[in-house]
Amino acid sequence: MTEKLLQYLWNYKVFKHFNFKDIGGNSVEIIHFGKWNKDAGPDFLDAQIQYNGLLLAGNIELHVRSSDWIFHNHSNNPNYHNVILHVVFQHDVEICELTKKNVPTLELKDYIDENIIWKYEKFINGNEFIACETIFNKEKVPVNFHEGNILKKLEEKSSELEHSLARSKNNFEAVLFHSLAYSFGLKVNAHLFRQIAESIDYSVINKIRQNPFQLEALLFGISGWLNHPEDGQMKIWKREFEFLKAKFSISDLQFHPKFLRLRPSNFPTIRLSQLADLYHRHQNLFSKIMNAENADQLCEIFTPIKASEYWDCHFNFGTISKVQPKTLSKEFIDLIILNTILPLKYTYHRYHNEEIADEIIEFYKKIPPEKNTITAGWKKLGLEITNALESQSMIYHHKNSCDEKNCLTCSIGFKLLKES
Repeated sequence: MTEKLLQYLWNYKVFKHFNFKDIGGNSVEIIHFGKWNKDAGPDFLDAQIQYNGLLLAGNIELHVRSSDWIFHNHSNNPNYHNVILHVVFQHDVEICELTKKNVPTLELKDYIDENIIWKYEKFINGNEFIACETIFNKEKVPVNFHEGNILKKLEEKSSELEHSLARSKNNFEAVLFHSLAYSFGLKVNAHLFRQIAESIDYSVINKIRQNPFQLEALLFGISGWLNHPEDGQMKIWKREFEFLKAKFSISDLQFHPKFLRLRPSNFPTIRLSQLADLYHRHQNLFSKIMNAENADQLCEIFTPIKASEYWDCHFNFGTISKVQPKTLSKEFIDLIILNTILPLKYTYHRYHNEEIADEIIEFYKKIPPEKNTITAGWKKLGLEITNALESQSMIYHHKNSCDEKNCLTCSIGFKLLKES
């Protein structure tokens, strides 16, 4: 038993029966269990109990053992002077000051189903894909579970984007550029790509986006790849970069994206060239994205994007490869839409006090689900994942609840714990 579990059971009133008696055998009627206090002070506030013919109003404190009152130094803490009931799992010692105040102690050990304790201990001590793997039942997934998870994720992402907006003086187009750079960098280079994008004043991007050659030269130069040209094309890019650097007073700061553990199609050279092509092809990219009414229209924006001609026969500078145009795969486009575009659309409309939650949910429903170890794990447990709404929801849930063993805040875990 843990105090956290005890608070959980008290809050959700998960007991065998409610004919409570204190350690002296006196009846204790709980009229109002109180409001769960997650901050400092008593665990439950504004409670009401009927005891010895009196109606008492105040706070309730919970402990695994009665002696925890002493160990937690509550005796001299004024926050605990209005405690009307001491609830413990096991009564091990009399608390004199509570006895003098006629504050009852309620021992819950015999009111709690031992099966719940056993399940919880198995949950938090297990090493399975999810803590409740052995008793997981897909039928226990609540209605609107996926929609709720996605909206939580969007709110969290929106808060991050609002910080970026504050740094960019509410320039949504600049934030879009920074966010897209992050997505194009994938896990290995995401943060470096964002740093590259943020190191350039977005007004410079706007001024040169009509010339894809200049965009590439700028991105490649800041990446530190043009210091020692290996072929004629690199020398041309280097001259262009030096020109842009002088013209726009670009700093000497250089970043060095990584190639290690990446497939050639995901090399940073290819991804930065594709990013340059995206901004060249769509001079009004932000408007197109915000005006897109469905997932297909968003896909149409990204489908034609490809690395420049040089990369048809290269993956890295100076090394010839088999001729192959470097376009964006459908899976990569879907990831960009899910991780960058939809959160930004949500943030943009929320910024303008426009309700768009239902429309965003529909976008998710029309995009295929991701395929990774987490979605595979859920499918192995019998959970059907048919679209991105469901896959993103279960990935989010696994990260924030299952990985952290937050079984007591999980709506699925709540149902599984309550059942015998």
